Amino acid sequence: MKRQVSAAFNPDAIAVHDRSARPSSDYEFAFTEDDFGFIAELVRCRTGIMLAGHKRNLVYSRLVRRLRILGLSDFRSYCDLLKDNGGSGEISKLINAITTNLTSFFRENHHFDHLYQTALPAVMSENSSEKRLRIWSAACSTGEEPYSIAMTVMRSRRTLDGWNVRILATDLDTDVLSLARKATYNIQSLKNLPAPLNRDFITSSTDSQIQIDASIRKLISFKELNLLDSWPMKGPFDVIFCRNVLIYFSGETKSELINRFSSMLRLGGWLYLGHSETLSGGHSDLMLTDRTTYRKIS
Repeated sequence: MKRQVSAAFNPDAIAVHDRSARPSSDYEFAFTEDDFGFIAELVRCRTGIMLAGHKRNLVYSRLVRRLRILGLSDFRSYCDLLKDNGGSGEISKLINAITTNLTSFFRENHHFDHLYQTALPAVMSENSSEKRLRIWSAACSTGEEPYSIAMTVMRSRRTLDGWNVRILATDLDTDVLSLARKATYNIQSLKNLPAPLNRDFITSSTDSQIQIDASIRKLISFKELNLLDSWPMKGPFDVIFCRNVLIYFSGETKSELINRFSSMLRLGGWLYLGHSETLSGGHSDLMLTDRTTYRKIS
């Protein structure tokens, strides 16, 4: 998802399909180990996401719809299309299909409690002269995370009166970004939304859908960004959310991304990771202060 950490994708460097390779009889479309290896390497090079062998069924289920749309008879043909004509946009559709987008409003709510009770008061004190607040939601998916961040910030709107507040929300999946910008969600998604926020920041609803209020939407800028590519923003950020993303990367890529996140944080800023993510050695500038919550100390 950002600066080029992994090697550029070279289809010719990947083993040519073994025409004698046996497809699984469980699949509607022939899907050999060769096909899976090609796709896994392409995804690794483009996104840094590692697709181990046990992800083969997941890859099949995510991509089978693309084969039907394209009218292809097997995955060998699909791989040939990616190899010969990837620039036409099919690789982007592949990445969109593979990327996991499990999210919800106020997921891992302890982070939002910490943001409201600890991080924001500290920022208000430390940035009181310039009155500037910058938050980044990396891998924002369909938008529930940045909207939850914005609602949390707006709980402090009286204290933040006159402040320059911006939330950057990025993802490599163009499809989910399109959904996020619409700010329209199934009414069932309200189950995790605290009642006062529901009342204050949901402006309209039907029997099945709700709309996020304009006061929340105007705080957020949605941008396409691959974490393995270059990062055009300059920062610094006061808070960065990058949750349940690093688990898909190799240890080397994860470590480099953490270093880059740290470089984008101001001194005293916070980094929130997912519930199953921890920092290994080599990040002495980040101190664990709460559950998967780190503060930049040097």
